[in-house]
Amino acid sequence: MQTASHFIAVDWGTTRLRAFLCSIKPDGSLTLVTRSAGLGVSKSPLSFEDTLMQCISPWEFEHGKLPVLMSGQIGSSIGWKETAYLPCPISPQELAKSCVHFNCNGYDISVIPGLSCQLENDNYDCMRGEELQILGWLQLAEENQKGRHLVCLPGTHTKWVLVEDGKIKLFKTALTGELFDLIANHSVLIQEKSKLFNQEAFDCGAAFTLNSEMGSFMHGLFSVRSRQLFGQLGKDEATSYLSGLLIGSDIRAAMNATEWDLTKIDKVSIIGAPHLSRCFSRVLESQSLKTEICKVTATTLLGFNSVFQSTNHLNKQSA
Repeated sequence: MQTASHFIAVDWGTTRLRAFLCSIKPDGSLTLVTRSAGLGVSKSPLSFEDTLMQCISPWEFEHGKLPVLMSGQIGSSIGWKETAYLPCPISPQELAKSCVHFNCNGYDISVIPGLSCQLENDNYDCMRGEELQILGWLQLAEENQKGRHLVCLPGTHTKWVLVEDGKIKLFKTALTGELFDLIANHSVLIQEKSKLFNQEAFDCGAAFTLNSEMGSFMHGLFSVRSRQLFGQLGKDEATSYLSGLLIGSDIRAAMNATEWDLTKIDKVSIIGAPHLSRCFSRVLESQSLKTEICKVTATTLLGFNSVFQSTNHLNKQSA
């Protein structure tokens, strides 16, 4: 038996699955009851159904078969039910209307579509999963739903998202995290990868790329190696220096983007892992740009709640 005051949110990416049991209070506010985890779309040896049931079936005894909302790569061509990339600009309500619905083992499941946009240079960009963080960010403050805002989602594929009057207008992706992983683990630039974070080395890397001439990134990247060779950088500092250099380059590109003018935006909202968010915030603020850091899990669940409330409203209208 379904309970309207609870639902299950599933963030299902390529490498991992995160499931959240959520409770909605009478005033519409959201509470995270508990969570579980599983393997991602490309990692689990089980079927999608069995992988999901392992994570959520323990909650059935107390709550019954709750509505399930899923986002991420589970809705891609390598996932369970492929959903379209919806073109921007788009509102939360429009996104909710386009969910793909199906029933599995007695559970009503909705898969949230991804988003796409076409940029000024005619290139296309796309996202799956990050749109929930933007929808959640819109719920954090009434002022977020009015005017023009820029939201940064740092990660493997960092997203810079332009929001206007409550709609996702466009976004740009940078392979900041993926490039860091490739260089740190599979190149001659880092001989000994350090897990210790060195703030001074990070700041040095960020300043180097921010102050370099335009178009010097490929040449400047080799400084990770040359600074070690000539004693300017310790081997245990090289990883932090590389991180600063890449994040600085990412932020420099955002500062020079033609799709927005950062000098006319009050602040950049950052939604990501705590350490990474602080790194982006530090570099942005070094360029006299204000930032705010939002808690990634809480913000994402607010996004799921936004879609859940909208789909519930649509279901009541069609009943």
